[in-house]
Amino acid sequence: KQWYQRRVAITAGITKFISSTVQAVPPYQPNYTESTRGSTADESPEIGSIPTAHFYNTPPSSIASTEDTVRSSRNDQVIEIKGIAKVMVSTMTAAQAVPRFTFHDEYNVNNLLKLKKYMKETGKQNNVKITFMSFLIKAASEVLLQYPMINAHVNADCTAITYKASHNIGIATDTPHGLMVPNIKNVQDLSIVDIAMELARLKELSAANRLSTTDVTGGTFSLSNVGAVGGTYATPMLVVPEVCIGAFGKVQVFSTRAIHVTTPSRGISRKHVAHHEEYHVANGPYISDPTCL
Repeated sequence: KQWYQRRVAITAGITKFISSTVQAVPPYQPNYTESTRGSTADESPEIGSIPTAHFYNTPPSSIASTEDTVRSSRNDQVIEIKGIAKVMVSTMTAAQAVPRFTFHDEYNVNNLLKLKKYMKETGKQNNVKITFMSFLIKAASEVLLQYPMINAHVNADCTAITYKASHNIGIATDTPHGLMVPNIKNVQDLSIVDIAMELARLKELSAANRLSTTDVTGGTFSLSNVGAVGGTYATPMLVVPEVCIGAFGKVQVFSTRAIHVTTPSRGISRKHVAHHEEYHVANGPYISDPTCL
C-alpha cells in the first residue's frame, strides 16, 4: 500500500512538473507539411539507429542471401540462430518478463535545432560531428540527476534496487554484426562535445566489431533512436537489469496557424519520445530549452 501511494505521489509530481515547465504540443492536425529528415536530421544513420534489417541481428548480406534462397526454393528453410542473434534472443526474452509501462509524448525542438546549428562550428573545431543524440544523452543525464530511481538496477528476484552513482548511458546501436548496446561512461561529467566524441568512437568500434567488454557492460540507462530510420513511435525493450529505457522518433515540421488569418503560418519542429517507466518526468525542459545543458 505504501509503495502504491508513493507511486501515485510521484506520478502527481511528474504531471505537475511537466505542466509547469514544458509547453504542451497540440494534437496532430491534418495541416502537416513535411518531414525534416532531409533538412534538419542527419542524412546518414548515426549510432543509436536501428534499421529494420538489424532487428534480426544478422548482417544485411546474410539476410539478403537467405531471402534470395527462400524466394528461389519451394521448400521451407531452417536457419540456425547463433552468435549475437542468440545472445539477443536471451536478453530480449529476459526483458519481456519485466512488467512495464510505456509513455509517448511530443516536444517542441525548435531551440534544439538552433543550438545544434550553433554548435556545428564547435564540432568542426574538435573534429567531431555533433548529432541530436549528443544532446539527448546529456538531457537524459540531467534527468537522472533529478530522479535517481530511474538510474538503477533491480536484482533478479526483485528484492533489492541499487541506485547507480554513475550515468553509464547505453545506446541501441546498429552494427554490421547485429544489434548492440554500448554505453558511454559517466555522462554526468561530460560535455556535449565529449559525448559526441564518445559516440564517434563507439560507432567506429561497432562497425569494426571491436567493442570491448567494458564498452558493452555496466550500463545504467539506455536510449534508442528510431528517428534515424524515419520512425515516429516505438516501444523499446528494457536492458535488464536496468529499470528504464527511452526511445526517440524523428524530428518533423508541423504547420500551425495563428488566430488572426493575416498572420503567416510558422513551422514547429517536434520530436516524438517514448519512455518506459518514469523517464517522461523531466526530459521536456532540456529538449525545449537545451541551452540549460
